[in-house]
Amino acid sequence: MNAAYARLKTRFARIATLGEASAILNWDAAAKMPPGGAASRGEQLATLAGLMHEMLLSPEMAADLAAAEAEGAWDAANLALMRRAHARAACLPTTLVEAATEAAHACEVTWREARRTADFARVRPLLEKVVALTREQAARLSDALGLSPYDALMDGYQRGIGAADVAPIFAEYERFLAHALPAAEARQAALPPPLPLEGPFPIETQRMLAQAMAARLGLDFSHARLDESAHPFCGGTPEDVRITTRYREDDLAQALLGVLHETGHALYERGLPAAWRRQPVGEAAGMAVHESQSLIIEMQACRGDHFLRFLGGELQRAFGGNPAAYAPENLAQLWRRVERGFIRVDADEITYPAHIILRFRLEQALIAGELRVADLPSAWNEGMQALLGITPPDDAQGVLQDIHWYSGAFGYFPSYTLGAMAAAQLMRAARAAIPGLDEALSRGDAAPLVGWLRSHVHEQGARLGFQELLVAATGKPLDPRDFEAHLTERYLGGSRVEPPAMLPAAGPGHAAAPAGP
Repeated sequence: MNAAYARLKTRFARIATLGEASAILNWDAAAKMPPGGAASRGEQLATLAGLMHEMLLSPEMAADLAAAEAEGAWDAANLALMRRAHARAACLPTTLVEAATEAAHACEVTWREARRTADFARVRPLLEKVVALTREQAARLSDALGLSPYDALMDGYQRGIGAADVAPIFAEYERFLAHALPAAEARQAALPPPLPLEGPFPIETQRMLAQAMAARLGLDFSHARLDESAHPFCGGTPEDVRITTRYREDDLAQALLGVLHETGHALYERGLPAAWRRQPVGEAAGMAVHESQSLIIEMQACRGDHFLRFLGGELQRAFGGNPAAYAPENLAQLWRRVERGFIRVDADEITYPAHIILRFRLEQALIAGELRVADLPSAWNEGMQALLGITPPDDAQGVLQDIHWYSGAFGYFPSYTLGAMAAAQLMRAARAAIPGLDEALSRGDAAPLVGWLRSHVHEQGARLGFQELLVAATGKPLDPRDFEAHLTERYLGGSRVEPPAMLPAAGPGHAAAPAGP
């Protein structure tokens, strides 16, 4: 290790430590902070963002990046990720980074009340400011990186995947949806209605059960917390993971399934390579990879028939009631119900990608300046009608439902469906590699699956890009046909429908090279 590279590792560790502090402040803002602290919290977050940005742009950093040499695959990947982070930072003045951070925080705080009252007009001026600042950042990144403005934003969440890669996959999925959705609805309608789970479900019991299930899946609560927030999420740091959910006494599924999902994220964070902690190569490989880890736990494993056999018994012991309601086939009908709904986070596996397709198209238009923020609610409603044949009754169930745009996260949404597709592909590979995996899940034993993910995904950190990681783990780049096969088996009883196309290993303008999320 030459001296320049050694200094870079020290500097990036300091930047990562500031990022960890910012992550905890963000968690606190969502889970614990009183409303009166919002303005000062925005200033704190903006200051930290500015400090990290200035550290990346220091002359010493630039000199060491030019002089650094690294040996071995991990060090070479780490150095490449450092140079990528510097290149992205060099496009943006610190004043712009701080202004965008503070504007996004203020917008997010107002969005919470606007969503509660279904009042888009209340948050619209703040969102207009966020969009304007995001466009400015995207334009600067575009000029420096040789990507379109929207691709430059996408690249910040999942490197190497752009709109030209995703658009044909989403178009093919629309064609699949046109066959699969009515077929699944017809098959579902032919079944007897499921038995309801009869509450109330005491919140304290839900909380204890949710934490017990997360621990059962392998989450170590000496390094994790479970709290409440308006929007479930996973935050914190690999040594101090924070997951949240939201509870309702009349709805057991919302909190529990949310915790199972966030546990998948948390297990990924906990499994990242400790030897590369606070280095770019020791971080997650991107948000599409992150979403694959939450969805392989929640959707592929925990909502599967085998794990439901175990979970049903745990639920019946915790809450009592009719044992037949907790039978795995009944839980499957309840928790895998196909329904054209307004809310993304409540959507089933078949309709969920339609929600992502809508957001993908709208945010591209926003960043390109082709759609005004003022016209966003009507464009949203028209898109929902075109994709799912339904129109939200108010903006709380439409354009106000997600936190992402109001917190400045443009280019993130495609990661959800790319992650769902990757999860199906990874689960297929895990089943082939692990004899008796489904039998273990029926006992509530996720250790074989989590162990396989540790080796093939978690411990790889950001050494490999999205496609390279999938090739190493499954033998091929992203193949949406595995997702279609999963949906066909689970919801259509094996009936064949037109398959979607395979996503190419590297799309136009995107080299398959190591870089950071």
